[in-house]
Amino acid sequence: MTESNQNHKQLSAEALEQIALRFKLLSDPMRLKILHSLQEGERSVNQLVALTGSSQPNISKHLNILRTSGMVKRRQESNQAFFSISAPFIFDLCEIVCNGIAEDLDQLKRNFT
Repeated sequence: MTESNQNHKQLSAEALEQIALRFKLLSDPMRLKILHSLQEGERSVNQLVALTGSSQPNISKHLNILRTSGMVKRRQESNQAFFSISAPFIFDLCEIVCNGIAEDLDQLKRNFT
């Protein structure tokens, strides 16, 4: 089996469903903003509110979704909750997407100069 064939193995319907769910989680701009804010390390809900400019209920709703899906983890200290990334592959994926967008924009720019 060639290396190319090994990288293109068949995926079950269940696996494809799980992959689609991960992409769906990452399709919301506020969740991406929260994840980006956590890239430098653990943050409290209040810090995330300040960094994102969103409301506390909205941040809490999205953090709950991200935590339930295993993308972030929660740590309780006294009456404050702190969140951090539990799936660091997210940043690799975001970098791939951002690089692709940058290449597309560069090509578009070259077409108009």
